[in-house]
Amino acid sequence: MLNAWHLPVPPFIQTRKDKLSITLWVAGDDLPQRVMLRYEKDNEETSVPMTRQQAAPEEGVTVWRGVVDLSAGQPRRRYSFKLLWADKQRWFTPQGLAGTPPARLEQFAVDLPDDGPQWVQDQIFYQIFPDRFARSQQRTQQQDRVYYHHAAKRDIILRDWNEPLTAEAGGSTFYGGDLDGISEKLPYLKKLGVTALYLNPIFTAPSVHKYDTQDYRHVDVQFGGDHAFLRLRQNTRRYGMRLLLDGVFNHSGDTHQWFDRQQTHAAGASHNPQSPWRDFYSYNEEGRALDWLGYSSLPKLDYQSASLVEEIYQGEDSIVRHWLREPWGIDGWRLDVVHMLGEAGGAQNNLLHVSGITRAAKETNPAAYILGEHFGDARQWLQSDTEDAAMNYRGFTFPLWGFLANTDISYDPQHIDAQTCMAWMDEYRAGLSQQQQLRMFNQLDSHDTARFKSILGNDIARLPLAVVWLYCWPGVPCVYYGDEVGLDGNNDPFCRKPFPWDQQRQDLQLLALYQRLGKLRHQSRALRHGGCKVIYAEGDVVVFVRVYQSERVLVAINRGAKAGLTLPWEPLLSDKVWTQHEGLAKLDNRELSLPAVSVALWRSL
Repeated sequence: MLNAWHLPVPPFIQTRKDKLSITLWVAGDDLPQRVMLRYEKDNEETSVPMTRQQAAPEEGVTVWRGVVDLSAGQPRRRYSFKLLWADKQRWFTPQGLAGTPPARLEQFAVDLPDDGPQWVQDQIFYQIFPDRFARSQQRTQQQDRVYYHHAAKRDIILRDWNEPLTAEAGGSTFYGGDLDGISEKLPYLKKLGVTALYLNPIFTAPSVHKYDTQDYRHVDVQFGGDHAFLRLRQNTRRYGMRLLLDGVFNHSGDTHQWFDRQQTHAAGASHNPQSPWRDFYSYNEEGRALDWLGYSSLPKLDYQSASLVEEIYQGEDSIVRHWLREPWGIDGWRLDVVHMLGEAGGAQNNLLHVSGITRAAKETNPAAYILGEHFGDARQWLQSDTEDAAMNYRGFTFPLWGFLANTDISYDPQHIDAQTCMAWMDEYRAGLSQQQQLRMFNQLDSHDTARFKSILGNDIARLPLAVVWLYCWPGVPCVYYGDEVGLDGNNDPFCRKPFPWDQQRQDLQLLALYQRLGKLRHQSRALRHGGCKVIYAEGDVVVFVRVYQSERVLVAINRGAKAGLTLPWEPLLSDKVWTQHEGLAKLDNRELSLPAVSVALWRSL
């Protein structure tokens, strides 16, 4: 039996000036006679002999070391290990040992130098749907002005904060949350451990969700307008918090002056063939503007238009650049349905324009974080570096749903065991560099899904398992507002309930768990920067470890009945003194005893 260990983090890799030292640990009865480090230099496969080292981390482990020159070649350093005997060979990659050479995107990868935003992996994000988080004490009558919502063909609905949400006119129902309300709640968020905010759209629009943008250059007066946003930005900086805005650049709203379905201006593209904005949109043979997924209030933007490209991202005063500059100085953009953005009413030349948005943002603020929304496989955009990261539905949320809630994104039944779940997660992240993995945006749910608490149904006892997983898996955790106090809700609009500020309506035990995990994550470099190795995955039990230098964080998750098991021999865990931070499980050397439906967490420095 042969085993091998490598993670693309210290202590397995070390950089010294322009050299990258890479080590592989090997143990077993039939050790290789030689090991070659296979890496790419300017996309060309190159083999470097590795040297067997005298020192070892533990008896029975053999260490091989190779060195790569960093003074030349592309920043993304992909590599794998070729183990050789007199009459055979095997390969070691993030997927383990195999008999055939790995595909290019199945190898280990690190970015050296790394020009991505260095601050992201150290954050805990909090997603806010502005109308439903907090209503400020200084809210004005103007903010509660009733108007006719053309898309819904009715007046908007105003409700008191504690009035139950109904399915009636979901997009037209307002509760009065605003940006000054967020400012007033920053002390609460600070105590929760939050260091960065992601806000759903805040720009002028007729709906409550505001994905039907009417004016990209002003904040909606219902949220307090531009001045309230400036106050919020100043306050977030005072609390040391980053701020991410929602960039809805795939479509505008039909009330935008560019389109103007209601014909409030003479030059709107919807009714004026000579409109200066006519080519901002695409049209069918009957002359009707193409929309997004059948929503007529969301006409699709057409990036064949050089003027639109200039307005959205390329121009010196483009919308992308405008909000990244002072006095606003946002820290990045979350790009809505960005995989659908493109030309001719579809996604033609998508990568060209997404990379253009990213390039413009980085020119304006080199540390800007560009986050793509992808419910599907986002690796095409990440591997080409057109985005810094993606909302990690495919690599985190969906496998976790399948394992803990037995459901998929379509809410169809999906029953997977621990081995399947971890193979899914590991396979997905294997295609990304270590730095990209750490910047992926992990969520249990969002404004576009049912709340995870509701998805669990009768398995509500599994909720703490998911929360610990969220804070401990590679990537940056994002908490959807209210999840931390047990807010529930099925699909839109019920996943967008007002935040229950009355403590009698909050799950304070769950809130305390979020607070403890936030504190631990800020203390632990392994959780923020470390590699990840699955130690055990069978049936109902998942055990994984985060590794950085000498620090280890061990997580054990059991979705089923009480379980006792023996962990495999693991040099990453040997000779460690463990401090238990969560759970009632017992760890005695390699013997692990797990209560039914439980999670446990240990840390060793």
